[in-house]
Amino acid sequence: MILMGAVANALAIFIGGLLGLVFTFIPESIKDSVMKIQALVIMTLGIQMVVGAEAIIITLLSLIIGTIIGEVIQLEALLNRFGHWMEIRLGDKHSGNLSQGFVSGTLVFIVGAMAIVGGLDAGLRGSNDVLYTKAMMDFFIAIVMTTTYGLGVIISGVPAFIYISIIILSAQGIAAVVPEDILQQIIFQVSATGGVILLAIGMNMMNITKMRVGNMIPAIFVGMIMVYIMNII
Repeated sequence: MILMGAVANALAIFIGGLLGLVFTFIPESIKDSVMKIQALVIMTLGIQMVVGAEAIIITLLSLIIGTIIGEVIQLEALLNRFGHWMEIRLGDKHSGNLSQGFVSGTLVFIVGAMAIVGGLDAGLRGSNDVLYTKAMMDFFIAIVMTTTYGLGVIISGVPAFIYISIIILSAQGIAAVVPEDILQQIIFQVSATGGVILLAIGMNMMNITKMRVGNMIPAIFVGMIMVYIMNII
């Protein structure tokens, strides 16, 4: 099954999130420490991804253009409104803010090279190894995040599944028109842009900044388009 990796990732988030709801009795001091450790790991991963950037100017331009697009359409506000709608429909019966958990979970689970690389690998080669590894990581992240943010983290498994599935299915079509060398450049660019966004997520989790990270998401796709255009002109 071509979408098995996406299914595994979503299930890992759901199951990890459910376990997180069971562990909501964990003292706040411990949850705070674990969340900060998680933030540091996310920031470290972001740094690793950025260090490998080969075209930092494209990364900068894609972040600026993408963030402007996100600010204009108010993407983070839309995600928040959807979270609040889910909150009203489902009720926030568990500790944590559902909308914040949904937005934070969505960003953590979809932003990063592993989702792109794993999706492309599954779509182009039929291998789900990368996505299975990502699923294992997301399982533990979901446990910790849910103890703080609640039910919203579990719901974020839905957009994560949709996002990865789209990448997998799109990869099959892309392979027919995009040369492999350009695909590799696109992957590198997504890694660099995603790394910066991961850094922003980690800094927000550490309460260092209060950036509207959701509005930065379009930068990932802007970077992909820029790399493709630069290679065909």
